[in-house]
Amino acid sequence: MKMNRMRYEVQADGSLQNGRLFFDMTSAPGEDAIDGLKEDRTGSVYVSGPRGIWILSPAGRHLGTIIAPMHPHNFTWGDEDGKTLYLCARSGLYRMRLNIPGIRP
Repeated sequence: MKMNRMRYEVQADGSLQNGRLFFDMTSAPGEDAIDGLKEDRTGSVYVSGPRGIWILSPAGRHLGTIIAPMHPHNFTWGDEDGKTLYLCARSGLYRMRLNIPGIRP
């Protein structure tokens, strides 16, 4: 299974151009597919991938992985300050406080 994230330039009309590889998880152990995707205020990207939530730098370097009791597939930032990450897994809803707020719609 190919598991990677691409990066594109967004044009003024909303179209995408110049796609290039941002991060490749293909060789990571585990069978969980890539799912949720969020960004924090420093530009780090959070991606649900094999064995947890992968945190990637704006340059596409793996900074670490958040491992929950059960593998989360989707997640969102919450609370007034945006520093709580809510993780949705098959067995329940988990939350964890982070030092950096996320970007919310």
